[in-house]
Amino acid sequence: MQKIRNIAVIAHVDHGKTTLVDGLLEQSGTFGDHEQHDERAMDSNDIEKERGITILSKNTAIRYNGYKINIIDTPGHADFGGEVERVLKMVDGVLVLVDAYEGVMPQTKFVVKKMLALGIKPIVVINKIDKPSAEPDRVVDEMFDLFADMGATDEQQDFPIIYAAARDGIAKMDMSEPDTDFTCIFDAIINDVPEPQGDAANPLQAQVFTLDYDNYVGKIGISRIFNGTVNKGDNIMLAKANGEMVKGKISKLIGFLGLNRMEIDQAEAGDIVAFAGMETVDVGDTVADVNNPVALDPMHVEEPTLTVVFAVNDSPLAGKEGKHVTSNKLRERLEFEMNTNVAMKLEVVGEGKFKVSGRGELQITVLAENMRREDFEFSISRPEVIVKEIEGVKCEPFEHLVIDVPEDLSGGVIERLGKRKAEMKSMLPMGQGFQRIEFEIPARALIGFRGQFLTDTKGEGVMNHSFIEFRPYSGGVESRSYGALVSMVAGSTLAFSLFSIQNRGVLYIGVQTEVYEGMIVGEHSRDNDLVVNPIKGKAQSNVRSSGADEAIKLIPPRDMSLERALEWIEDDEILEITPKSIRIRKKFLTEAERKRHSRKGK
Repeated sequence: MQKIRNIAVIAHVDHGKTTLVDGLLEQSGTFGDHEQHDERAMDSNDIEKERGITILSKNTAIRYNGYKINIIDTPGHADFGGEVERVLKMVDGVLVLVDAYEGVMPQTKFVVKKMLALGIKPIVVINKIDKPSAEPDRVVDEMFDLFADMGATDEQQDFPIIYAAARDGIAKMDMSEPDTDFTCIFDAIINDVPEPQGDAANPLQAQVFTLDYDNYVGKIGISRIFNGTVNKGDNIMLAKANGEMVKGKISKLIGFLGLNRMEIDQAEAGDIVAFAGMETVDVGDTVADVNNPVALDPMHVEEPTLTVVFAVNDSPLAGKEGKHVTSNKLRERLEFEMNTNVAMKLEVVGEGKFKVSGRGELQITVLAENMRREDFEFSISRPEVIVKEIEGVKCEPFEHLVIDVPEDLSGGVIERLGKRKAEMKSMLPMGQGFQRIEFEIPARALIGFRGQFLTDTKGEGVMNHSFIEFRPYSGGVESRSYGALVSMVAGSTLAFSLFSIQNRGVLYIGVQTEVYEGMIVGEHSRDNDLVVNPIKGKAQSNVRSSGADEAIKLIPPRDMSLERALEWIEDDEILEITPKSIRIRKKFLTEAERKRHSRKGK
């Protein structure tokens, strides 16, 4: 048997998981001297590189002192929590990373709870000890308290602690020791992570935990082999979650090393490999021996909490900027996404309308951003939370919200959250003039809150949230407090008209922008919508007047990113997304239609 260790790296967003995996790849000698690689090499997708976040869990393997260490780098953002949960079932140990200043955050609690429930013993890495504000001792105490609160066993509480600055490739077992390289992390993985259970002589049992897709070989199931041996070309039985058995053949067996995938001929119990050749493969399926198929326990995938409607773009400017504009293309692309993304669900709700359910706004905006980069043009409705009936009671999802705010600004934020039905759970000073406040809040109250929160905290506040559970419906919550500036005409905007409109609110568009009737050009400074004419030019006359040539000074328009616009819109508005533009518009374009519809609603 080859000597194998399987570990996952779990942590809150931005605590340094991918940077640590970089360091492990680098210091294990997995990269050859001639190999060039980027910083955060595991973040392969464009959006991951731009935003510095991990969206998809990815696996790699390193060789160290005769051991093969399979490492899975997981996302830290709450919207991708489903990925973490599945990955933990595939490993025998975890590295839990915690920022030496921020300490325990919502996602840290979420991943630790899942890990403890599976009986895994962790290695705790206190990262970013080079920060001037780092307090590693306080964070270690927080971790002990967290483990005690979550009901960890005595063995789980006896975890090794490593202090690290992953970016600089430094790690040590004690803060008083001099800085050394990652040797102590490698030693801890080999000595403290148990070797995989299972026997290569038993019948084959492997479970799929992530899907990938390749245009040549189709669906690829990335799996952990729990028992037996598998060879390329073997006939196997695929045991589905619903009990169905499907015969298949492994056309390709793929192994991992560093950033490379290579074709292999054989793999045995304990290893993590990828299979190709089975089109019906899904997350949680068991790849079993064809003569003696024994299914493993199916996986629980976290349910979606939010839905949006993707629809064909039907605005007056439709089809001018995108390449893929038809409902067939939109449907194909969304179905392709569902092939590999288990945490999302798709439902056709009408002609050219598709309801997509996911774990949060970020997950949905990442899909929309990928689609517009692929030249798709479509519209998106305002996100809505999924409301369920549990034992006859109407229930909605609740979130655990943690905010770090400057002390002098905390009062305003607490007041605003109070109007959104948030319940305060704790308040702690964080040093350096900051406070950490924890709330429990309905998920729909968080839609549209982030932009307001950043304004209230002058850009210094940090907010994080993770799903708790479905609870009884909490009634109406306050939404956007300002109306919209809506264009009454179609044409190209002029500085003269925008100059007079900017006194009424904040503009979202600049000069020489194409607009149409019903398109939103800005935010009104009051709570009602205001119809404006952004294309009116200056009337020319041959009579001179003293104030005729006043300089027109325009305030730069507010840049609306996809996330910001999706949070801003209300129920009667939709977002028009094309490869070149993001426009906000009313569902009903003419004022007469809007009035008629509002009368019907009343």
